[in-house]
Amino acid sequence: MGKGTRNIAKQLGRMRLGLILLVFFVALALVGGQILRSTLLQNAHESNTALSRYYAAETNSSLTMYRALLEFGTESLDSRNEQGNTWEELEGWVRLFCTRLRSVLGDEAINVYGVVDGTPLTVGDWDEMAGTGGGATGASADTSTGTSANVTTDELPAIDVTTREWYRAAMASPGETVFTDVYEDALTGQNVVTVACAGSTGNVVLAFDLYPENFVFQYEQQDLPEGASFFLCDGVGNILYSETSFTHEDGLDAYILDLVHRIEAGELEDATSYVIDLDGRERAVDYSRLANGWYSIVTAPRAVILGRLQSVGVLFGIMVALFAVLLGALAVRDMRRARTMERTNETVRVLGNSYYAIYLVNYEEGTYEMIKGSDYVRRRIPKRGPYESLLRTAAEVIERDTFEEFEESFSADNIRMLVAGRVRDYGGDFKRRFGDSYRWVNVRVLYDESLDPEEVVLCFREVDQEKQRQLQERHYLEEALESSRASIKTRQAFFNNMSHDMRTPLNGIIGLTELARAHADDPAAVAGYLDRIDRSSQQLLALINDILDVARMEQGSVSLATEQMDLAQVIDDCAEPFRLQAAREGKSFELACDVADARVLADPLRFSQVLNNLLSNALKYTDPGDAVYVRAEQLSDTEAEGGVATYRITVKDTGIGMSPEFLERLFDLYAREQRFGTRETVGTGLGMPITKNLVEQMGGTLEVQSELDQGSTFTVTVPFAVVAEGAHAPAGDAVPGPTGEGAAAAVDALAAAADAAPLGGAAGAAPRPAASATPHVAAPAPTAEELLASLAGKRVLVAEDNAINMEIATEMLGMAGLETARAWNGREAVDAFAASAPGYFDAVLLDMKMPEMDGCAAARAIRALDRPDATAVPLVAVTANAFAEDIVATTAAGMDAHVSKPIDFSLLCQTLAELIAARGDAEARAAGGSSQPVRGGDAG
Repeated sequence: MGKGTRNIAKQLGRMRLGLILLVFFVALALVGGQILRSTLLQNAHESNTALSRYYAAETNSSLTMYRALLEFGTESLDSRNEQGNTWEELEGWVRLFCTRLRSVLGDEAINVYGVVDGTPLTVGDWDEMAGTGGGATGASADTSTGTSANVTTDELPAIDVTTREWYRAAMASPGETVFTDVYEDALTGQNVVTVACAGSTGNVVLAFDLYPENFVFQYEQQDLPEGASFFLCDGVGNILYSETSFTHEDGLDAYILDLVHRIEAGELEDATSYVIDLDGRERAVDYSRLANGWYSIVTAPRAVILGRLQSVGVLFGIMVALFAVLLGALAVRDMRRARTMERTNETVRVLGNSYYAIYLVNYEEGTYEMIKGSDYVRRRIPKRGPYESLLRTAAEVIERDTFEEFEESFSADNIRMLVAGRVRDYGGDFKRRFGDSYRWVNVRVLYDESLDPEEVVLCFREVDQEKQRQLQERHYLEEALESSRASIKTRQAFFNNMSHDMRTPLNGIIGLTELARAHADDPAAVAGYLDRIDRSSQQLLALINDILDVARMEQGSVSLATEQMDLAQVIDDCAEPFRLQAAREGKSFELACDVADARVLADPLRFSQVLNNLLSNALKYTDPGDAVYVRAEQLSDTEAEGGVATYRITVKDTGIGMSPEFLERLFDLYAREQRFGTRETVGTGLGMPITKNLVEQMGGTLEVQSELDQGSTFTVTVPFAVVAEGAHAPAGDAVPGPTGEGAAAAVDALAAAADAAPLGGAAGAAPRPAASATPHVAAPAPTAEELLASLAGKRVLVAEDNAINMEIATEMLGMAGLETARAWNGREAVDAFAASAPGYFDAVLLDMKMPEMDGCAAARAIRALDRPDATAVPLVAVTANAFAEDIVATTAAGMDAHVSKPIDFSLLCQTLAELIAARGDAEARAAGGSSQPVRGGDAG
């Protein structure tokens, strides 16, 4: 036997299961098709038989009317005969009954006949119709009246009605109505049916003739099956009623007669029997026989009944063809796989460099073949053997706690399910004993079509280092996930609290505004309302500033200024408002300051912010009668510390204190203590994190001690450089700026844009507050009063899209002596500046977010204009965008300063005065040496 023949035989052997399945499938489909065909025919037979019975029942229901009328008439005639009525009276009653019967049935062609003791009461003209056999008596009714009541019995020739079929049938069943088959009327030549009934005495018979076309059948609407027909005929096949779907109806009478004959012969009893209809189609025939011998017949095309079976047959043929094609494709694929088996073996050898053990497992036969094995396994089991032996050997070295999982995962049954599910790579990590220690190994089941259909590769690889790294990374991820969840939960609580705390002052502002509007005629009340509106606005601003501070702290962009300050004075100034508040609330407030060296270098605004936060909390969480103590002391000698002294500021209260649980997360962002019985707190939970961050940036520490219902003690320890007598702060370190309320607002909006885009002044100058990015002006600088006075008559172009903000800005600037021009978007601002004469506008104020063109785009457009003042005119951003990146954006766009909303107009006016003065100085210097204008921002 040649190699090619052996390959074909081997291939057929591999395909034997598929071939057997194909043959079985074909045989099963054929048998199933035959069963389905019989079932369809039987179901149609039962359904159509039931339908014929329905029509038969409806026909009987219609005939009941005729029976009732005739039986009533017969009983009346029989009763009158028994009562001894004369012949003429009986004839008169019959005429009356005929008239009423025609009226009830609406059929003037009805003929009524009465027979008493074998003698007809009313008959037609014997001379004309004797012996014709027409109608019930052998003669039809008189054409003028439709009844034989117009002649008397003396005129009638002798006739034996007892020979008539209807008479014999009626006499055979007294009291029951009988119907004749259809026969031809001798007088009219039309088909007629005679209905007769004999009286209970047996000597009276009443009958009348009906024409089939005048029958009243009251069938309810009952849809026939698709293509089906219905016929009602008498016992010999004469059609009484039909509803058919035939295309051609020629020969219908003969067709029905043949059906009746075959029915009577018993040829159409089987569900598989059929006839050929007038259109040449096979039809199934089902029928029911009425009590009077008539037939209700339903026929249906077999093509409709078996239509779905034909579709199934076509589908089955397609499936067989596809299955055959699939078998052929599998055969071709297997042949190609045999050619590539050698390359597969080479691949396995390459994998052997990564895996210390490789086995070829036949899960159907339950065997293994060792391609490569560990020393431990090779010493215990042969190269080939039962797969269970391999699993038992693995059990000796796999960690006991995980062996059951290993055994279940890599059992032959589970491998079989994996292959059936086309899972090509499956496995997991387990601990295996190597000598005296356990290390992680990865076990994989690999399946591929290049292997035999029942085979998979089971391989083992050591992954201890990789697994340890994964476990460590997973631990880190779990910690990060937990931290993220906690942060999200905390932030959500923060936003909930922030929504409440922002709405509280907003509600006050809105309500007080309504009250002020309602009391417009009471200046004192309005002034009071405006004062409270101002306090609510400041509360809301402080809340927003806290949020902005936290945002900048998270970005690491909060910086501290360095300037001379009197530490004792700053502490006393901060404590004074709280001393007054304590007096109003019935609380004790004590301040002690023991500071030898009070003149230090620090950021007085940020230091004041720290003290304000601590004192605000102390007053907030104490009740009337409680006490607040503030003590400042110097801990170290200046000479011993090289010019730096350490100071400790302690804020202590006897208020409600804090729980140990909350104390652990006091400095977490957004954290606020909520416990049963505590008062409603106002704030976002940001004060302590901000305070701690500022203290740590100053190089100090913030410690806290607290007990519930005992109070809290906050201790700030911070080092400051002491200023010697007669010494001054290093040049460039002090940051001149506004004082008073404007300074407080400026501090809360601190920006850190100096590193990205310096705004002028000496190199290395400290960052400016976001509320004022005014560049330094060459000394000697004019006083603030002189600068503000210099604004009189200056022209400022204001670009603002909000009508209220525009009105406020123009009114406040006008009060400072400035002339203003309005632009409602950036495009209008550029056009207005371009249309003005050079030097007409002394400054331009630009909102950041405006329609048509935003502030930055407008600034770039103005700087790009070809006119002498385009690069020199001061441009100031006046916007609610107060973050560091916003300041960087406005600086990059060519603006000279950045003032955040809500606007401190004293600060804005001072900034404008400095910029305009700096521009004048620069232009003066340029006029002395060069005609080229110089930007105010570069003049310092």
